[in-house]
Amino acid sequence: MKRFSLFLVMSIAMTLSTKAQDITDALRYSTDELTGSARVRAMSGAFGALGGDISAISINPAGSAIFTTSEAGATLGNFSTQNDNNFFNTLTTENNNKFDLSQGGFVFVLNNTNDKANWKKLSLGVNYDITNNYSNSNFIAGINTNNSIDQYFLAYANGVELGIMDAGSYPDLDNVSNSQYIIDYIYQYLGQYDGFAQQQAFLAYQAYLIDPVSNDASNTGYVSNALYTNGVDQQYSLETTGANRKFTFNFGAQYKDFLHLGLNLNSHVIDFKKRTYLSEIGFDAYSSTGDYSTVQEIGFENYLEVYGNGFSFQLGAIIKAGNNLRFGATYDSPTWYSIDEELSQGLFAVSVDDIGNEYDADQVYPNITNVYETYKIKTSGKLSGSVAYVFGKKGLLSFDYSRKDYGSIKFKPENNSYFRSQNQVINNSLTTANTYRLGGEYRIDRFSLRGGYRFEESPYKNGVTVGDLTGYSLGVGYDFGATKLDISYDRAEQDSMYQLYSVGLTDASNITTIFQNIMISLNFKL
Repeated sequence: MKRFSLFLVMSIAMTLSTKAQDITDALRYSTDELTGSARVRAMSGAFGALGGDISAISINPAGSAIFTTSEAGATLGNFSTQNDNNFFNTLTTENNNKFDLSQGGFVFVLNNTNDKANWKKLSLGVNYDITNNYSNSNFIAGINTNNSIDQYFLAYANGVELGIMDAGSYPDLDNVSNSQYIIDYIYQYLGQYDGFAQQQAFLAYQAYLIDPVSNDASNTGYVSNALYTNGVDQQYSLETTGANRKFTFNFGAQYKDFLHLGLNLNSHVIDFKKRTYLSEIGFDAYSSTGDYSTVQEIGFENYLEVYGNGFSFQLGAIIKAGNNLRFGATYDSPTWYSIDEELSQGLFAVSVDDIGNEYDADQVYPNITNVYETYKIKTSGKLSGSVAYVFGKKGLLSFDYSRKDYGSIKFKPENNSYFRSQNQVINNSLTTANTYRLGGEYRIDRFSLRGGYRFEESPYKNGVTVGDLTGYSLGVGYDFGATKLDISYDRAEQDSMYQLYSVGLTDASNITTIFQNIMISLNFKL
């Protein structure tokens, strides 16, 4: 007998306590990609001691004080991601491409006409950057000989009382015959007054994926109806969209002929959407003479929407040591984020009876959008040092070094017991990472040829969950006089382990991700 039969009703939204945020979420909003104009990216972002490029003020805010005249510009980019997976020795590849406005801004320069003044100029700038492009897709497949999604649901279900998943426990449902309404009511109630774990248990119980050890209302033990002696065929699809965008308001000044100072006030906006779908088949077939799996097929879908905003600031200085040598230093403050999340999910399972007849699929798709309480993240700050040598009008070489302690990332409020535990996980798992960037430019009349290399250490202590990143870049530019046109190509590669779920089904795919971006920038003097 079906526990409930389902049909569609109106979608409902509710406010719930915090769901299971973890280290993956914290790192996602704390990691920045290579950013900037085509010129900056062609030199792999090694611009901390140079300035003179609008987007470089996001690297060192003192860079705006290098400008001699006011300037504006924008960058259009193509972001490409390729994921090569190895999941239980099954190889898959997935690609994603997206065009977007990568950068745009202007710098307004106020020169002091008094030759005897110590403060030579003031500069005001505004810049927009995509600091992290979330557009990505992946497909992971393989025969998992260890686990099924049933282990995810059992991990949450064990310890949950059976009575709270029974409609008879809710007086408001005594005279209700609408089965979808009952599903929605209980799922909403569990999320609002009990928690995320109880919701997961409810989904699996209603889909006949799990059964209680006993039918007593106080029962807290469950068993799976899935049997997979030779493993289960899993296909996992992932699609993410959105970006982390930074809006910078810059103030710079030049003291005498050698010192340039700058301050950035940054506003950050997060727009992140993630859809995952796990399909499982290949369970033990029906046999009249032996054990078989009651469950024959499973599909589990999750759709997460994240919206956030944050604030940070930067302090920077550039020193000219003679005509050729320059030094730069930058302090990036932590970013203080306020984040809101919404989640909807659904589960179905196809089962067979004791004579091998297939049931209709038990589809449990609550028409509920879980709207979670706002939470906060404080990311880690960063210190950077830079040095550059300018060969007159012929070209330049530049090197940047930065250091960032990812272990200092914090979920807030810290008086929340779950967040305290996750902060401990972050502290135990993440470490201080160094980044090295080297770039060069060679000028031939109005043409400029550029290249760069970067190496970013893993933020993880084990160096495996997310590995080191290695990248290089190339570019060319042409100076028309009042207008400059620049084109760049950058490529980076990084190995990682993508864990399907945080509990139960924790098997991971080994992924090599290749990032390839093409940028075109147009800058003109005002």
